[in-house]
Amino acid sequence: MTDAIRYVGINDHAIDLFEGQYRVPKGMSYNSYVILDDKIAVMDTVDRHFTHEWLDNVAKALGGRKPDYLVVQHMEPDHSANIISFMNTYPEATVVSSAKAFNMMNNFFGTAFEDRRMVVGEGQGLSLGQHTLIFVTAPMVHWPEVIMSYESTEKVLFSADAFGKFGALDTPDESWADEARRYYIGIVGKYGAQVQAVLKKAAGLEIETICPLHGPVLSENLKYYLDLYNTWSSYAVETDGIAVFYTSVYGNTKNAVELLCDKLRAKGCPRLAVHDLARCDMATAVADAFRFGKIVLATTTYNADIFPFMRTFIEHLSERGFKNRTVALIENGSWAPQAAKVMKSLLEGCKNLSFAEPTVKIASALNDESKAQVEALSEELCRDYIALSDKTANKNDMTALFKIGYGLYVVTSNDGTKDNGCIVNTVSQVTNSPNRVAVCINKQNYSHHVIKQTGIMNVNCLSTEAPFDVFQSFGFRSGRTVNKFEDLTPLRSDNGLAFLPRYINAFMSLKVEQYVDLDTHGMFICQITEARVINDKPTMTYTYYQDNVKPKPETKGKKGYVCKVCGYVYEGDELPDDFVCPLCKHGAADFEPIQ
Repeated sequence: MTDAIRYVGINDHAIDLFEGQYRVPKGMSYNSYVILDDKIAVMDTVDRHFTHEWLDNVAKALGGRKPDYLVVQHMEPDHSANIISFMNTYPEATVVSSAKAFNMMNNFFGTAFEDRRMVVGEGQGLSLGQHTLIFVTAPMVHWPEVIMSYESTEKVLFSADAFGKFGALDTPDESWADEARRYYIGIVGKYGAQVQAVLKKAAGLEIETICPLHGPVLSENLKYYLDLYNTWSSYAVETDGIAVFYTSVYGNTKNAVELLCDKLRAKGCPRLAVHDLARCDMATAVADAFRFGKIVLATTTYNADIFPFMRTFIEHLSERGFKNRTVALIENGSWAPQAAKVMKSLLEGCKNLSFAEPTVKIASALNDESKAQVEALSEELCRDYIALSDKTANKNDMTALFKIGYGLYVVTSNDGTKDNGCIVNTVSQVTNSPNRVAVCINKQNYSHHVIKQTGIMNVNCLSTEAPFDVFQSFGFRSGRTVNKFEDLTPLRSDNGLAFLPRYINAFMSLKVEQYVDLDTHGMFICQITEARVINDKPTMTYTYYQDNVKPKPETKGKKGYVCKVCGYVYEGDELPDDFVCPLCKHGAADFEPIQ
């Protein structure tokens, strides 16, 4: 990897099921690293089946030297199985790990290395000479003892199981996201809140390389990987489209699914993923349920319950914290149908689910009535796709005005070279004949300057689905210095301006008729040139944002300062006057002491 950091891991092509349940047709890698300096640290061991191969790799990297430390970040046996073999081979080495890890070592091996150990915790450092390891606790990502290690000289994060993926390293290139998603959702998916906490810590580190315990070393476009982890761990939508999951005994439920899919495609669904749960890889199906914002569950009544593969699938979802999704149901029953009722009951513990109407009810096989229900369901599921498309949208839907409240909006504009957007919370209808809307924008915002020059804007009404990163992107940065649409492909209204492809329930295109100077703010009074309703999701109010979207700062037991804008915690006795928040880029003036 570098002159000082060497890879000494192993590829496993004999394994067929990882953790006894996940199919790994391209094998698995068990990663281990050596840091060579005045002192030498070996980062983790490998699975028990590769003891001698791994020790050979370590010895080759050492080049005749002896290691000083074995850093154990995670105690799952695929990484810790060779601790005893290593310590017997290098009896003068010290084991470095968390207190909980040493308790687990005693359980696994009957020893906690009391005479050769170093217990480390949050923020503690280990100097190797020119290189220093700073330890970052990561409890429940995805075991309670986990630590990560940040090497501050070469800016390397040794990330334990985070940012890992299925597959050996000597297999042909494949999409990192597909196997990393399946790995994350299956193994770590339940612990989104804990991953979010670690991502906050990572935001304060300058990272150039990520070294996970499975999968490739990541050294390019790290924002892509960090953004995906943020999406997965916040249970946000990754891909626009619909995922359909079904079981079918004699083919009649499958026929209904195929009819629905044909209608969804015809109505503009941008992407469909369809899984026959009796035949597909269950882990891939579960990952797709978390990937898309809308899912369809179609199954038969079976023994007064539901078909076993569907029950298993829903249980996988609920035990991984499935939430923030739209769910549509199709049930089939020749007599006393129960499938929809059972599926809903299995999902009761999942938060923030909305159920699409109607539920399609099939009595043995499709008939005119159930076909009509399929048509109605396809219309409901594709309502936003229809509204987002220039070809099918109703562009004069003034019920968009009903989406205005004391909410939060993204106002989009264009300065002639790039699209821009900012968060505003003051939008109101001032007349209805003709319809006029007033928008107030802080004069310090670049958007205010642009709109004064161009005289046009789009107001995007955010729905309660909008995650915090929307506010980070459009509210914490200036459009003069960054391209806020760099990672987002917008759609365009008739005035040529961008509007958001997701997380909105309506948008309006406005043309400025009058400007009122309000000292710190400017009020733009506008006519409506286009108005679309995208869906019936509730509008994001300021109260909802504060209570449910804005992260709560984790200040318990900490001493320092907290950012009033985004909740970032700076630990220390004094906050430097020139400190800039690494998350929202606001200065020291927007921090307050932790009480």
